[in-house]
Amino acid sequence: MTGNVFKACLIALVLALFSNAASAAEINLSVAASLKEVVNELALGFAAKNRGVKIVKNYGGSGQLAKQIENGAPADIFISANMEWLDYLKTRKLVDNSSIATFSYNALVFAGAADKKVSGMKDLVKLERIAIGSPKSVPAGEYATEAMQKAGVDKVLQKRLVMTKDVRECLMYAERGEVDGAFVYRTDALQARQAKILFTVPQELYPRVVYPMALTAAGARNKDAGAFYKYLQSGDAQAVLRKYGFALK
Repeated sequence: MTGNVFKACLIALVLALFSNAASAAEINLSVAASLKEVVNELALGFAAKNRGVKIVKNYGGSGQLAKQIENGAPADIFISANMEWLDYLKTRKLVDNSSIATFSYNALVFAGAADKKVSGMKDLVKLERIAIGSPKSVPAGEYATEAMQKAGVDKVLQKRLVMTKDVRECLMYAERGEVDGAFVYRTDALQARQAKILFTVPQELYPRVVYPMALTAAGARNKDAGAFYKYLQSGDAQAVLRKYGFALK
């Protein structure tokens, strides 16, 4: 092998190694489904300033995501739609406790076709099919269940509930007219094309919707995940949250 050929091969090897190292920068996100548009936009903004960093997004019900993380699914940052599922991972030492913070807040509403004569919790007994996130894994479903219990309509509605895998599936059913209405977050309903907010669930009927976030144990060792985590707390992130109707305090 001549000197020039050897140098060419060496340069190619170095470039290949460099390329592989650059493409190896990856951030895995596990995020509550109701934050999809917000996090998509923030991921694009971060990636534009940090070339070579790949952001992999996984959206779903908070409980489903927490169980996935527990079972070894790759995740650097977890954003839940309630404290319960973040605490679930905390007790299993799967999140970095020092990184736990509040990302944003939301509100529970009931959405459906505008012609539905429903203006409050007591009116729900007039409906035949109501979509609700499965309370076992979807915080919106937990909030809705508590609200129905406190409003005294839970027993009447028990057999009329259509369980879904996350809050976005609830909205989809309402949009398609497959149910008479659905319990969703205010920010989801604001993006609906067919379904309208029929009423806001009174806050005294359920705990305030909070989105806690944390680096996972693996994420705490990923400098790129740490950088994105800081970005989630920046003024840019707050502007995007406000844009989609989330509350900051």
